[in-house]
Amino acid sequence: MGIIAFLILGLIAGAIAKLIIPGDQPGGWLSTLVLGVVGALLGGWIGSAVFGVGLEEFWSIQTWLVAIVGAVIVLLIWGFFTRSRRTV
Repeated sequence: MGIIAFLILGLIAGAIAKLIIPGDQPGGWLSTLVLGVVGALLGGWIGSAVFGVGLEEFWSIQTWLVAIVGAVIVLLIWGFFTRSRRTV
C-alpha cells in the first residue's frame, strides 16, 4: 500500500474510532485524525506480529479492521492520559 493510501486509511480509521468510542474525547477532529494514522500503524504492527495480518491492500476488510482497532486503542490511551492531566 502506498503512503497516500495509508494516510487516507488512517484518517478514516481515526474518524470511525471517534464515532465508536462513547463520550467526549479530548482533542478536536484534527488530533483524532492524526491519532488515527498512528493507530493504523499500531494496528498493522500488532496485527502482523500477533495474527500474521497486516496492512496489505487498501480495500481488504482485514486491513480496515486492523486499522480501526489500532485507532481505537490509540484514542483510548490518549484519552486516559489527557483525562488524568485535566483532573489534577
